[in-house]
Amino acid sequence: MEKTPLSLRKHIAVFGKTNAGKSTLFNALLGQDVSIVSDVSGTTTDPVTKAMELIPYGPIALIDTAGLGDETELGEAREKKTMEILSRVDLVLYVKDISDKGQKEIDFGKTPKITVYTKCDLTDKNTVENVRKSDKDSIILTGYDNHALSELKERMVSVLKAMEQETETLLGNIVPEGGIVVLVIPIDTAAPKGRLILPQVQTIRDCLDYNIRTVATTVEMLEKTLSELNNIDLVVTDSQVFHKVDGIVPSNIPLTSFSMLLANQKGKITQLIKGTEIVSSLEDEDEILMLEACTHNTTHDDIGKVKIPALLQKKTGKNLRFTHLSGHDFPDDIEKYKLVIQCGGCMINKKAIQNRLKIFEEKGIPATNYGVILAYLNGILERAADVFKNK
Repeated sequence: MEKTPLSLRKHIAVFGKTNAGKSTLFNALLGQDVSIVSDVSGTTTDPVTKAMELIPYGPIALIDTAGLGDETELGEAREKKTMEILSRVDLVLYVKDISDKGQKEIDFGKTPKITVYTKCDLTDKNTVENVRKSDKDSIILTGYDNHALSELKERMVSVLKAMEQETETLLGNIVPEGGIVVLVIPIDTAAPKGRLILPQVQTIRDCLDYNIRTVATTVEMLEKTLSELNNIDLVVTDSQVFHKVDGIVPSNIPLTSFSMLLANQKGKITQLIKGTEIVSSLEDEDEILMLEACTHNTTHDDIGKVKIPALLQKKTGKNLRFTHLSGHDFPDDIEKYKLVIQCGGCMINKKAIQNRLKIFEEKGIPATNYGVILAYLNGILERAADVFKNK
């Protein structure tokens, strides 16, 4: 559980006014002192994220946020940062001091919310009973031991399980049980000796979960590997070697990429495919936004900062302008971009990806991802997308 990537965990954030007891609850749920607790308002200044196991649900990411309601200039900046977290949160724990009767409600949109009243042991019984009757769906915390937290944890598990309307799989709904998948994994500077990149690891694990047989190979050994196997259901390749692999894999064997599998799992693959249509009409000085979910060290052949920009310039013959952002950074002036290209998104959760795509769709900005754009630029998008039809 401890090694489950944050991108595959449900994200639960603790929200509330300053000094409402957010960090105390955060620490209690973790069973350790991570966030500073003080009677002074505004102790938590930046979001703190910790991985934990919520029994019996499984691995989650718990986030402590800066308090709301600080009316200073710095407090307003922190509050903006706090509310931005909502775009990638699956569940909100809304912490309210039960004695604070004048606090305003916070709009969390469509994100599920559990209201948690704190400091109930410090107020009179009548107040507690009145709140219990008027807000029946809330949790009344009288302490922070395991017994006091058990009702909250049970509610968290219940809400999270209700969200899982569909299984989040990469290949389980594409390849039949017992099927054979060949993974093409190039050995390059992005994966030094002894390492695999996260999408490759996730795909292998998904195959194990769905009893799909897996064979991993390099581009150099691909032709020999294919000749020794029968009834191959799918070949999955790193996007950077799409063109080479397409020339080796027979047309009767389906082919796609790790990045496109992630796009199908976390977002709207149809929206990302449609986003490539803008490429043919790009003009000189058009601005392209490149979004990386992580802050990895770049190399001379980096896919986002080197390869895709070079291929786009070559394809269009235009002098395009590229802006590169990483992590959770997101521009306020999104409307100026003609195209947004998101990485595979292996380091951020499904909610974050879907919210980004929703913004692009609402503003009419074409969006795609690394795998889809590379398939398009190599002239094999139709083939690479075929496996997702009717899925």
